[in-house]
Amino acid sequence: MTTYLPHSRVSVVSNLYIALLHYPVYDKHRHIVATSVTNMDVHDISRAAKTYGVERFFIVTPLDSQRAFVHRILYHWQKGYGAVFNPSRKEALDILEIRESLDEVITDIKAQTNRGVRVVTTTASRRLQSTSYPEFSNMLFNDETNHLLLFGTGWGIAEEVLARADIILEPLTGPTAYNHLSVRSAVAIVLDRLSGQKR
Repeated sequence: MTTYLPHSRVSVVSNLYIALLHYPVYDKHRHIVATSVTNMDVHDISRAAKTYGVERFFIVTPLDSQRAFVHRILYHWQKGYGAVFNPSRKEALDILEIRESLDEVITDIKAQTNRGVRVVTTTASRRLQSTSYPEFSNMLFNDETNHLLLFGTGWGIAEEVLARADIILEPLTGPTAYNHLSVRSAVAIVLDRLSGQKR
């Protein structure tokens, strides 16, 4: 006989923001480029962020055409037929905002909250002095400072962004040597690890 235990819920932190960077990131030749926004990232990351209590999810791209693309998606699901067809999707996308640069994101968060912003990055490669997920989880739940968690597209976040980070999280690893998660999967795993520390 299987016994099901009730799921214990905890207070959701209100100081966690995430941003998906489409610039500056690397291509496979280590050139700095601006990558394209994908429809699946818009939907899936918004849903994961909403599920785990992220305050805001930012898509960062300097390209007018890509920002217009995201705005079309948002219009359909927030004001068009999609809002009626799937209200839960509208609710998830309500936390999404589009910005031209990382600096603009940081400025907006500071203005909205009147608190500082600690920049946190993820990377697929191990770095000296990286921070573990339990350590970062404790910061989130015990420090009122805003934390902006960055995820990269393409072949990773540019070094110029990593150099300005206050915290670099340890890379996600599985039981094999293969380490090429989609950014959608990485976001969901990271958020679950951070939340799971407090369950």
